[in-house]
Amino acid sequence: MDGNIEILNFIYQNSEMGTETIKHLIDITEKSTNEEFKNILYSQYNEYNKIFKDSEKMIKDRGHDPKDINKFQKITTYIMINMKTLTDKSPSHLSEMLIQGSTMGVIDATKRINQYDDADKDVLELANKLLDFEKDNQEEWKKFL
Repeated sequence: MDGNIEILNFIYQNSEMGTETIKHLIDITEKSTNEEFKNILYSQYNEYNKIFKDSEKMIKDRGHDPKDINKFQKITTYIMINMKTLTDKSPSHLSEMLIQGSTMGVIDATKRINQYDDADKDVLELANKLLDFEKDNQEEWKKFL
């Protein structure tokens, strides 16, 4: 498999995990009165979803099928979110979790961009868009700590 497909599948899976995680947190915070927090969740969900769809299209345009996150990883993430929010659903605690997730995203995206620096320009642009988005997310959640 070529580097373009490798990095696109990374973007696809990263943004898929982002949409799944935030969708779950939206459900958890549905009774929250912190509208600003919920609005940011919705905004980030929409951006992850856009990146997800863009990466899916780029993979298919190159004649491949995207690789979904495996079911075990999805279930594990779902359970971990439920455990970590069992006793504390506060915006501060959720922000800390989201910052940790985005930090992992920054590290992983940076590694992939460095590893596949010879990838097509449009692929690297999408990878950098994801990287910048993850960095912005880190900053956006800090105000709730």
